[in-house]
Amino acid sequence: MPSYTVTVATGSQWFAGTDDYVYLSLEGAAGCSERHLLDKPFYNDFERGAVDSYDVTVEEDLGEIQLIKIEKRKYWYQDDWYLKYITVKTPLGDYLEFPCYRWITDEKEIVLRDGRAKLPRDDKTQILKQHRRKELEDRQKMYRWKEWHPGFPLSIDAHSHSELPRDIQFDNEKGIDFILNYSKAMENLYINRFMHMFQSSWNDFADFEKIFVRISNTISEYVMQHWKEDFMFGYQFLNGCNPVLIRRCTEIPKKFPVTTAMVECSLERNLTLEEEVKQGNVFIVDYELLDGVDANKTDPCTIQYLAAPICLLYKNLENKILPIAIQLGQKPGPENPIFLPSDAMYDWLLAKIWVRSSDFHIHQTVTHLLRTHLVSEVFSIAMFRQLPAVHPLFKLLVPHMRFTIAINTKAREQLICECGLFDKANATGGGGHVQMVQKAMKDLTYSSLCFPEEIKAKGMDSQEDIPYYYYRDDGIKVWEAVKSFAEDVIRIYYENDEVVCEDVELQAFVKDIYVYGMRGVKASGFPKMIKTREKLAEYLTVVMFTTSAQHAAVNFGQYDWCSWIPNAPPTMRCPPPTEKGTVTIEQIVESLPDRGRSCWHLGAVWALSQFQDNELFLGMYPDEHFVEKPVKEAMAKFRKNLDEIVSTITERNKNKKLPYYYLSPDRIPNSVAV
Repeated sequence: MPSYTVTVATGSQWFAGTDDYVYLSLEGAAGCSERHLLDKPFYNDFERGAVDSYDVTVEEDLGEIQLIKIEKRKYWYQDDWYLKYITVKTPLGDYLEFPCYRWITDEKEIVLRDGRAKLPRDDKTQILKQHRRKELEDRQKMYRWKEWHPGFPLSIDAHSHSELPRDIQFDNEKGIDFILNYSKAMENLYINRFMHMFQSSWNDFADFEKIFVRISNTISEYVMQHWKEDFMFGYQFLNGCNPVLIRRCTEIPKKFPVTTAMVECSLERNLTLEEEVKQGNVFIVDYELLDGVDANKTDPCTIQYLAAPICLLYKNLENKILPIAIQLGQKPGPENPIFLPSDAMYDWLLAKIWVRSSDFHIHQTVTHLLRTHLVSEVFSIAMFRQLPAVHPLFKLLVPHMRFTIAINTKAREQLICECGLFDKANATGGGGHVQMVQKAMKDLTYSSLCFPEEIKAKGMDSQEDIPYYYYRDDGIKVWEAVKSFAEDVIRIYYENDEVVCEDVELQAFVKDIYVYGMRGVKASGFPKMIKTREKLAEYLTVVMFTTSAQHAAVNFGQYDWCSWIPNAPPTMRCPPPTEKGTVTIEQIVESLPDRGRSCWHLGAVWALSQFQDNELFLGMYPDEHFVEKPVKEAMAKFRKNLDEIVSTITERNKNKKLPYYYLSPDRIPNSVAV
């Protein structure tokens, strides 16, 4: 009688093992086996991290094994089990791999296909077609779209983390509890004693150092020492935690009437301002999006303020980017003066602080929340709804969706909800951040997520003209590595453009993103369908780059650049100055966040800058969804390319006072998980 050797691997997650009854049956082209009992309570099989083997004897050869059915029946109480994979050794000595990487949580039957990736057209038998269709039907019931706020990208239909499908929940919910993490941050940073001092102002800049006592961070200390200097202010537009706003200025806007006479002392080439603009030496950052956004009113004891500044910057003869003019509002006029480096020291300093505060708000809500977290959640939901586990693109993308829906759900539950933690310290709390996302949606375009295209559109692509833009340089290297990997995988499964067009599941995935994620807005430029391998490679690169590299670039530098409060004030308690020559040091300190809000802010940027426990970085794919050798070779090539980028970045950063490492692949998590 034929015998099959079945090997079952249980995950190493906490509580991954099971003491329930576990049954298995094999379904082949020539017949089905009976249901075999593999494990029962107190057998000590299927323990956490265990690999157990069994012999399954059948009456007749089953032919090519197509499906494995696993059934778990509870013994005493519901006992979740994380099944990694099953391998089957056939009577002929062949090995088949059946990836799972899922939680088995109830008494439903789980049906697995072997690990070879298949497009819809590859399934010839009715049983495989039916399995594929049933999987998507079940997923679409679990992963439902929901509107969190009007005008937002749609998100998952779940009010809390515990309502999510078990497969996408965090293993340890406490690990991503924002309230616990903030409390832990306060404790680690020794700032608990200031935490409840809302409305209590600091005495001077040196006073802020009291909450810097536990910081041993090269960049944040450097920021603390140099934050007042113009070079540090300008450098952050290139390589800080929000390096996406600066663009080359092609014309001075009418709403920002800067003249040569105003900035002449800042220009170094004996040219007029207009001539400097024509030569490409002038840059601009415009915070127009903040105009009209309501400031936080959740604390009636503290009035908070927002501004919508415009900042002009200049590339000097040393190729440093320096600020040369700042207007704190969008409408020019006597009560909205243009501040200059030649003004009184505190006038200029306060104008720069207002820009830094505005930059913080755009960073948190648009650059970080909308353009990485919410967009990545759209990609994740669409993937689970439209790509079955056997699809090569599911296997390619699923590592880049790890915990994204979970972290966003937890954020909606605790952080950015009404009366959430975000309201405590941020001037855009209390609803302002919602208005910002709604306004920013008009600029959320497909081309703006194509990294090289967006850099070029801003006029920031020339390494010769702008030599110290490391965000651009490292980002393009990583983009090209990701795109090369996507192209390699596409060539394995899509022999020509026609196969791309015929892939109904791919097209449904793309359509879901356009219709639900981008709300069907034609102006977003998101494709409704994909017709070529070249376009598919670009599309997959957008997905993988956004969920990994782009998020890393704008998330993990928050503690470095925002922990020194005057460099990134989360709120301002006095309105922007309306005239020159009146600003004092006391007025600046009074404008900055009070002690309590400063501590909440510091705890937040510390917590948000931490990697997850057991973080998986770009190119690390321990879950072997792919079993084919050509794909594993493509992965090895990808890792080699990434290692070369790491070496290049490491060499460049040697002896730098301000190293840039946020886009070093060994520091880029695969997914948005924090």
